[in-house]
Amino acid sequence: MKSPDLPEFRHLRPGRQTRADRLANAETTLDASCFVYPMFVVNGKNVAQPIQAMPGINRMSVDMVAREVEAALDRDVNRFLLFGLPDTKHPDGRNSWQPDEAVQRCTETIKSRFPSATVITDVCLCEYTDHGHCGLLSDDTDETVDNDTTLPLLARAALSHANAGADIVAPSAMMDGQVAAIRQALDSNGFDEVQILGYSAKYASAFYGPFRDAADSAPSFGDRRSYQMQTAQRNEAMEEIEADIAEGANAVMVKPALAYLDVIRDAKTNFPDIPLYAYNVSGEYSMICAAASNGWLDRKTAALEALMSIKRAGADHIITYFALEATGWLQETEGGIA
Repeated sequence: MKSPDLPEFRHLRPGRQTRADRLANAETTLDASCFVYPMFVVNGKNVAQPIQAMPGINRMSVDMVAREVEAALDRDVNRFLLFGLPDTKHPDGRNSWQPDEAVQRCTETIKSRFPSATVITDVCLCEYTDHGHCGLLSDDTDETVDNDTTLPLLARAALSHANAGADIVAPSAMMDGQVAAIRQALDSNGFDEVQILGYSAKYASAFYGPFRDAADSAPSFGDRRSYQMQTAQRNEAMEEIEADIAEGANAVMVKPALAYLDVIRDAKTNFPDIPLYAYNVSGEYSMICAAASNGWLDRKTAALEALMSIKRAGADHIITYFALEATGWLQETEGGIA
């Protein structure tokens, strides 16, 4: 009986490589230099308050933040994104620009003790307003955000961060013209070297839930869909990024990351020379944590695979709550996953 003809095998079989070969031939790699560690900072001393919806993440006072930064630097993570929680909130979010608030004091402490660290500060009003929206309301009865009257307040907050020593300010309010307003304020006050990271493509996402618990920033009414991007929009994201660059942004962001890998890819393709950040947001983090705690998947391999997908899509920097863990895992595996 004649043997059936068998197809010729390719000479190269990329699937049949040793682990060392896979690492050596990897098209995409992860290391500490691409991670940004986001932290929630509060007033007080010796505060390390666990966030229930985000296992392993705490709200921290300045002294505890300094310890965390030191631990991160020991793992070669040197970029930090600070979100502040004030003791009191007001309709205009006025504590966002006070020099004695947590973000400003943390920035001063980090830059004085660890000058090699890059401090990025979130610029928004949602954590500071008593209504939880990212800008001023139009009036006492109209439950809408007034874009133009919000801009000077965002600029004032950014300027206070620059005064404290921030390397990069990151406006996340999604107000039209926010980058231009902040750039003008920084430049006119001698901070032309302070960079702006635009939250350029920030979607109105369900994946922000744990963050709003962590930052106590859930809107007291309505939602933020009138000023954040709709999930169906892809081309609009490129328009938003282009606008931020034209207004003076030095880097841009896509947020969230995992559900918007196509947008990350588009952004890198259309704007290859602009540093691209992607935010692996709280809900994406907490989903993996929850599934791992139930034994449904492995925390380490799932987290690293998710982060690799974000990097592979085109992100230069990944903002992630896994930053310290992931760096440790990568160091254990000699810098790669295979």
